[in-house]
Formats: sequence, C-alpha cells, structure tokens
Amino acid sequence: MGDATQSRRARLRAETTGEIKSIALKHMATGGPAAISLRAIAREMGMTAGAIYSYFTNRDDLITALTVDVYESLAQTLEASHRNAPSDDPAGQMLAHARAYRAWAVAHPEEFRLIYGDPVPGYQPPEAGAAQEAEHRLCTVLLELVASAWPHAAASQEACDYGWSDFQPSLATLTRESFPDLPPAAVALCLRLWSRMHGLLTLEIYGHLRHQVADPAKLYEADMHDLIRTLGLAAPQK
Repeated sequence: MGDATQSRRARLRAETTGEIKSIALKHMATGGPAAISLRAIAREMGMTAGAIYSYFTNRDDLITALTVDVYESLAQTLEASHRNAPSDDPAGQMLAHARAYRAWAVAHPEEFRLIYGDPVPGYQPPEAGAAQEAEHRLCTVLLELVASAWPHAAASQEACDYGWSDFQPSLATLTRESFPDLPPAAVALCLRLWSRMHGLLTLEIYGHLRHQVADPAKLYEADMHDLIRTLGLAAPQK
C-alpha cells in the first residue's frame, strides 16, 4: 500500500473521528450528558453501528477522548495567556489567566459542562491514562501561575496552616515534583484561586446570572481584581 493511500485513509479517519466528537457535543448540548450515544451519532452520520464502533469501542471510550480534547484545549489556551503576559507582572499574569479561562468557557459551554458539570450517567473513567495526564497538565498550568505569584503573595498566606497530608497524594506528588520550592500553603492558594474563578463562571455558563446582572464579564473582572488585591499583589500593569 502506497504512502499516499495510507495518508488519505488516515486523513479520512481523522475527519470522521472529529465529526463524531462534534456531534457528540451537539447532542450533549441539547439533551445533556445522557444523550451521548454512539448509535444515535451513527444514525445522524448515516453510518452503521458496526462502522462507528471501529472508531470508538464504546460510549465511555468516546467520552474519555472528548475529555482529553477538552482538557488539552483549555490547557493550551491558559498556557498561551501566560506567555502573552509580562513575566515580571504576576498580577497581570493572573488577570490574563482569568480572562482566558472565562473567554474559553463562554466560547465552549458544552465542553465546560463535560468536564465541570454533572457526571455522565454510567460513565466509568479509566483509572489512568491520557485523561488523567491531560487533567494534570491543566493543574500544572495553575500551579505555574501560583509559583510566579508566590514570592509576592506568600506574606498574605502566613496564617494558612497546611501540610501535604491535606491534599490528595496525586496533587501533592505533582506539585513536589514540578515545583519543589512551593509549600503546601501555595497548593491551597492554587485551589482557592481556581474555586474563585470557577465559581462565577459556573453560574454564568449554567445561566444562573442571566436574571441578576446585565454584564457577567464586568462582575467577573471586578471579582478578579479584588482577588488580586487580597493576595497583596500590585495592580496589573495593564
């Protein structure tokens, strides 16, 4: 078999795989996580059930692949926000991270719900593999942000009494291997930062702010500036 034929088949397989994933997200958007079904996707695509199972062995395999894609997409977005912010401006990096997080969530509500919403009924995630690696990458992005801000924010966290036993072993190990100079209090700060950003975003994505505020972005921006101030960081340079 020639290289051209193999390349064409690989391209067609990638295109079909992408279409399956896109339709799965569309079904989830209209019917919730329980609406993800390989047979339903096959019908919409004009495929036989047997044919679609040659791409994904079962529904859980498809959900895991979607989850990996989503984590990777968000991680890439947040990593880019760090690169575009001045390295000597931790407050600016934090604000850039928060803005990028919201922009991604607003642009990808179905993907946000997949990883942060209600669990998909009956889904059994693999104990290890690409999904866990992608989630750890996303965690590392936020830890990197905290590592940059820690020399400035540490004084405001002096009263925090945390040890490594306060965290799940996987998170403690990830932090100690990737950022050996960060203390347990910095990990607690990382989780608090995430919860602060994530809380308002979840309310917005699920429509709970619709009847309360005219501009959720304005509310989010104000909260992020308040968060930066509580950490004792100087106002962002821009």
